[in-house]
Amino acid sequence: MARFRPFHAIAVLALLGVAAFPLYWMFVTSLTPSARLFGAAPQMLPDLAQLPVYLDALTTTSLRHWLFNSMVVAVGTTVLSLLLAVLPAYALSRLKFPGLLLLGFVLFLTQMLPEAMLVVPLYDIFARLGLLNTLLGLILANTAFTVPVVTWILKGAIDAVPGEIEEAAHIDGCSRLGIVLTVVVPLIAPTLAAAAVIAFFHGWNEYVFAQTFISDDQLRTASVGLASFVGELSTPVHTVMAVGFIYTLPAVVFYLFVQRYVVAGMTSGGVKG
Repeated sequence: MARFRPFHAIAVLALLGVAAFPLYWMFVTSLTPSARLFGAAPQMLPDLAQLPVYLDALTTTSLRHWLFNSMVVAVGTTVLSLLLAVLPAYALSRLKFPGLLLLGFVLFLTQMLPEAMLVVPLYDIFARLGLLNTLLGLILANTAFTVPVVTWILKGAIDAVPGEIEEAAHIDGCSRLGIVLTVVVPLIAPTLAAAAVIAFFHGWNEYVFAQTFISDDQLRTASVGLASFVGELSTPVHTVMAVGFIYTLPAVVFYLFVQRYVVAGMTSGGVKG
């Protein structure tokens, strides 16, 4: 039976408090009337009488549409990134062919280009293809940035899969594609979860492409919609914090749902066998 260590427990609770405090402060600020926001003493406890601000945010704005759009973009980016990255990751890990190192370098090179530098050429390409003002366009743009990262993450996990398992599947008559889909992919499921978190967060938080490619208010993502509350002369801080708190919750819930797989995936590439 493990021995209880109070100092370790206190340290863990302290770290949890530090991690959760920004969310708590957003919640408290969202329930603080504007007249008291800039008082001499900060309000540390939420004023639950102000909870209708959340109902107002959901009913008087397009927040529900924005959250739905963000979810579509994030899930679409995650699924498409994983689908497109599995086979290149397997090729980088298992196959030997001319230009292998160059391909890996090019994948790294794509991460050196900031999104802002590609907005103009992508805008022109999407305009020609009819992808402007569509969620599909945002999914494709975000996927282009996440696939290289996901590919290298999955490659590290595939490197740790014993080759004997694939040889046994090959002897049983399984094709190369069948080996990837039925043998390798289940074995690297924890790493797939870790890569999914990265892709999901990128699609959920992305702002530059969403601001540039979308002009219809009903197709805005939540990141762009949240920024629209900032006015030139005044900004309803408590409303912004309420919307921001609601916007943060789905990403937090998603991470909590897959966090045990993420931890396993982060370490799966370090031990072979």
